Amino acid sequence: QGRPVESGGGLVEAGGSLSVSCAASGRTFSPYNMAWFRQAPGREREFVAFISRRGVYKYYADSAKGRFSISRDNAKNTIYLQMNSLKPEDTAVYYCATSTSTSFVSRPTASTVGIYDNWGQGIQVTVSS
Repeated sequence: QGRPVESGGGLVEAGGSLSVSCAASGRTFSPYNMAWFRQAPGREREFVAFISRRGVYKYYADSAKGRFSISRDNAKNTIYLQMNSLKPEDTAVYYCATSTSTSFVSRPTASTVGIYDNWGQGIQVTVSS
């Protein structure tokens, strides 16, 4: 598969909303399991949200639950992360990741960095206070 490419980051005020996108490169797309991670300065990369190949299973980190929504449009070879009620602590580089595994991915497994084979370059999301 091609390397995913993130877009849509930027600067927003606390309490605002932002949507980031992740598109597969090239003209074809395999609907792999995909996820969003983020990494803030001085922190480890952390899981944010996961979406299964067909979009049936969606998992969220506790920090994202109720505020963020992951979705996908396979016709456009794209997944999205809609982020609402943003907080300064959401400030991070957001990474899109793809897993080629065909096995069922459980909630705890989905948050494991090691299962993902291909990563985007990351995109900055900054939330001002």
